[in-house]
Amino acid sequence: MRIALIAHDKKKPEMIAFVKENIACFKEHDLYATGTTGTMIIKETGLKVMLKKSGPLGGDQEIGSMVANGKIDMIFFFRDPLTAQPHEPDVSALLRLSDVYSIPLATNPQTAAMFIKTLKK
Repeated sequence: MRIALIAHDKKKPEMIAFVKENIACFKEHDLYATGTTGTMIIKETGLKVMLKKSGPLGGDQEIGSMVANGKIDMIFFFRDPLTAQPHEPDVSALLRLSDVYSIPLATNPQTAAMFIKTLKK
């Protein structure tokens, strides 16, 4: 499966912890990530992650393009709902595309954990 990993700044520690907890599962899939999140995941886990630009620099749009072109199967996007994001229109567009193309998208660790259970089956 082709999986995108994205996290807002305040959620990056949660994303890294989540990936570490589920590293065996993530090793089995092709991983893509926005720049800063992906760089941190690589540094902390050693996983192979194909990097896109940082979210504010167009990374969310790059992942959105992959969704629209059938190149992403699942998204883990740990969003920070309490902090305004300067690139919020890009975030909204990615969420909309995941709905348009029926791509599963987890925006918090509890939902992501359910996705992992499904991937393990």
